This record gives sequence, C-alpha cells and structure tokens, in this order.
Amino acid sequence: MTEPNSRLVNVFHGRRLPEPAQPAGYAALWDRYTLPVPLPRRLAAVSARHRRSETAEWLVLTPRHAPEDTLAGQLEFALKWEGVELAVLRQLFRRVPAAEVAAVVRAKPTGAYARRIWFLYEWLTGTELDVPDAGVVRAVPVVDPEQQCAARRGRSSPRHRVIDNLPGGPAFCPLVRRTPALVALAEKGLDEQARRVIGRTHPDVLARAAAFLLLNDSRASFQIEKEQPSRERAHRWAQAIARAGSTPLSIEELERLQKLVIGDDRFVRVGLRTEGGFVGEHDRRTHEPLPEHVSARPEDLRSLLEGMIAYVERALPEGMDPVVVAAVVAFGFVYAHPFEDGNGRLHRWLIHHVLAEARYNPRDLVFPISAAILRQLDEYRRVLESYSKALLPFIEWRPTAHGNVEVLNDTADYYRYFDATAQAEFLYACVEETVERDLPEEVAYLEAYDRFVSGVNDVVDMPDRTLDLLHRFLRQNGGRLSQRARTGEFAQLTDAEVQRFEELYQDCYPEGGPT
Repeated sequence: MTEPNSRLVNVFHGRRLPEPAQPAGYAALWDRYTLPVPLPRRLAAVSARHRRSETAEWLVLTPRHAPEDTLAGQLEFALKWEGVELAVLRQLFRRVPAAEVAAVVRAKPTGAYARRIWFLYEWLTGTELDVPDAGVVRAVPVVDPEQQCAARRGRSSPRHRVIDNLPGGPAFCPLVRRTPALVALAEKGLDEQARRVIGRTHPDVLARAAAFLLLNDSRASFQIEKEQPSRERAHRWAQAIARAGSTPLSIEELERLQKLVIGDDRFVRVGLRTEGGFVGEHDRRTHEPLPEHVSARPEDLRSLLEGMIAYVERALPEGMDPVVVAAVVAFGFVYAHPFEDGNGRLHRWLIHHVLAEARYNPRDLVFPISAAILRQLDEYRRVLESYSKALLPFIEWRPTAHGNVEVLNDTADYYRYFDATAQAEFLYACVEETVERDLPEEVAYLEAYDRFVSGVNDVVDMPDRTLDLLHRFLRQNGGRLSQRARTGEFAQLTDAEVQRFEELYQDCYPEGGPT
C-alpha cells in the first residue's frame, strides 16, 4: 500500500481537491506517464481521513482504499472506483510496453480486474498479449453497469472470460457515467409521459400540435446558428426532421441532408471535408485562425462516422437508453465536424433520428429539442465547450495560407473516446422540458383556442381568418380588444359582443394566455 500522507496535495494540475489528498487511479497514471489526453472530468484520490467524500470533480476515499503504487495497483483502483476511461487507457497502452501489461495479467490470470485490463488492451490496440486464454472462470462485464451506461446483454469473449458490454466499437465509443441526475431523469419515463398526453388528446388537436412543434423545432435549429430561414427553407428542413429515423443512418444520407440544409451550395463544398476545420474567429490583422475548437482530421472522418453508425446499430438493440445514445452520437458528430457547413443542424437532426429509430417519441410527434436548446443557449454552449476547451491544448496545428488549420498530430482517438456525461445530462434535461412543458402547453393552447372559436361562433358567425385575427388582437393586448381594433377591423361588433369575447378569452386563458 502507498502512504497517502506522503504526497497529499490541495491542487492537482489546476484542479482543487476538496481536502488534502493523494491523487490515485487515472490521475496517478495520467501524471506518471504524462499522457497526452484531457484529464477525466471526475478523478479519485486518497486522503488521510477515515471518511469518504464526493464532489462533482473528485471522489476522495480513505487510507484503507489506497492502491499499490504500481501499474497494476493503479489500474485496478481506477476500474473499481472510476470505471472505464477509454481515452486515458488508449494513451496509457501506447506508452506502456505490451510485456508489462502481460505481466499484470499473468500475475492474477483469474482476477476480474486483470481480465478486464487484458481485454481492454487488446480491444484498444488490436494487439494480442502473450497470455494464454483465461480458462474456466466466471465471466465479468467489461463496464460496470452501476457506474456507467452499458449494453444490457453484451458479447462473450471466451479468451478473456469477460462480457463485452461496451456500447460501441474501437472506432467510436464515448462513455457516460450513471450520475444521480441521469438516473432520476431516466426513471421519469418521459417517453411514457408523452404517450399519456397524446392518449388523452383529440386527434385533430394532436395533429395541429405536432405540426407546430415540428416547424418550431426547424426554425429554432436555424436560429441557434444565428440564421433566419425563409418559410420555404424552414418547412423543407422540418420535413427532413419529420422523416428522421425512417431511413437507415449512413454517410450518404448525412451528405444528402447536408445539401438539403445548405440549400445554395455554390460557395460551400458539400460532402466530407478534404481540409482541416475549426470553430472560432480570425485575427483581424493577420487573418490567422483563432480556434475555440479544432475539428477531426479529414483523413479520420469516414472511420469516425462509420464508428458512429455502428454505435447506433449496436447500442439501441442492446437496450441502451435512447436519450443517452442520441447524446453520444450527436455530440460526437459535432465535435468531429465532418462537413464545411451544416454540422450544427445535422447534429440536432441526429438526436431526432436516434429517438425516432428507438421509437422513444410517439409516432408522428417530434420533440422540439432545438426549441428547448434555444431557450438555454448559454448552457448548450458551455456543454459543447466543456470538451472542446479541454481538448484544444492537446491538438498541434498550424495555420494554412487560406486561413484554415492543418492538424499535425494524430487526434482521431480524441473524437472516438470521451466522457459524454455532461452532454447526456443536458440532452435529457431538454427532453424533459419538451415533454413536461412544450407538448402539454401546446395541446392546452390549441384546446383553449378551439373553445374560444366555438364560443365566438355561438354569438357571431365569422370566417376563420377573422376569428384568428380577433384572437391575435386579444392575445397581444392582454385579453382586451384595443381601441384601434374596435374602430378598425372589428368596428361592426357591439360593445356587448366585445365584452362577451373579452370575458370568453379570460375564461379560456385564466392565466393570461399564451405569449
């Protein structure tokens, strides 16, 4: 055992600990081997106190949990208390000789953690260790499903006697921690909540609500990109969203959708990028790039997208939470940024595709995820940047003559393996808002509107366009018909009729009506 009192620290590479403690597990390995990868979002340490404590960034354990300060000891500690961090393990296995990892396995050939380390080494590197097959021993899952979201059944690996329950393959496999927030959101059964709402809604009202929510999502997706689309363009993209999930996901389908979302492609190259890419500004004097995010290298794009497609094809049938799968794939896509333009809208289209393919949202109803994102744009950007900013120091690049970037080091693994917990929590919160706010509010609005129309028609026979205008004037003026409307478009109404309609509006919208 190590002596935790010997190396207690208050700050570890800029990250403050909740109390003096000795970093262990992935933190210790990251530090010892100088691994070129962002630190995991949550680290572990051992303090001198005999009391366990937790924060968003640290798990602090007691002296009796201190691991042996060896490769085997720190790896076992990491897998036990921190779960699987593929990005760290990938870089670690590049640094550590295969013979050293094989020695770890041979020291405990039937040990559960040794077999997981063994499997992960061969899975991540594609290199077989000089170790005989495990033999007869109880198989253990590679990912602890209590710690991280994993495939429910998994695949047996007889050589290692483990169950491969990783949700993706080596080409793309971000992981998500099962945080209390995610568990609570999943337990809400938001998909069933939505079905209960539509189950008690008249089909005509539901069809109108679905049409509004769909168009609202399309417009919001453009507004997030600071674009104001024409009505035709918004409707065209809305139809693409409506058809999400109806066609198998493929690179060709994504390229077709990119053409659709761009519209005029005379000044934009469609298809996968053939040059570097970044998100950010240019220096006004030198025109050199000032990246906030650097995209994947063009030579890695096809493999990354194929990995994302394979991830969906494996994770959904294996019973992974569809919202988690949608978050992993959509954010993985936008980090890779495979196209010159249209990445943001395709990133959000992928959310709809996964949810529709999993039949998470009710048939013919699109959750207006983009509208929910638009309402919390600052948080959306914070979540996007939470990985981009951490990744930036590990990407070597140089400016090109055309104001672009050329990536100089191998960065593919940064887009294959990352912790997507924050992204999954954010998306789940957006789904929660669409189910508990947007859907019921739109249904309630339409039902109230129908009651208002019926009440007006009981008094005066009006064309639909005039009825809608009356409703709009009342809505804009807090339920009162303005003097201008009374002397203009509705001059033929009597005072008694105006009063009757104002009272009717108040009855239909007792809380002030829609905004």
